[in-house]
Amino acid sequence: QLQLRESGGGSVQPGESLRLSCTASGSIFSVRFMGWYRQAPGKQRELVAFVTSGGTANYAETVKGRFTISRDNAKNTVFLQMNSLRPEDTAVYYCRFLERAGNYWGQGTQVTVSS
Repeated sequence: QLQLRESGGGSVQPGESLRLSCTASGSIFSVRFMGWYRQAPGKQRELVAFVTSGGTANYAETVKGRFTISRDNAKNTVFLQMNSLRPEDTAVYYCRFLERAGNYWGQGTQVTVSS
């Protein structure tokens, strides 16, 4: 069974940067989807960025040009580089892996952007 753990969250001022990491423990086979979601208080969880097995990166319109998703397959890790952070980016960020054995979520990491 796969287990995911996020790290890299924190509290920053607008315009600053953070890099989130999500590392999977356990054996991974035929990864179909690796993505980042976020959920702000009182709001639904939304998809921020993802990469499929083909390697194509996709982003929500609100983060295009500011966020970059990348992966290190050898380390079973996916990253989210977040630049030019805005207060609207404040949320709990979750990673998700979809592979042949199942659908897996991390516990989330808090990102707070305030002046």
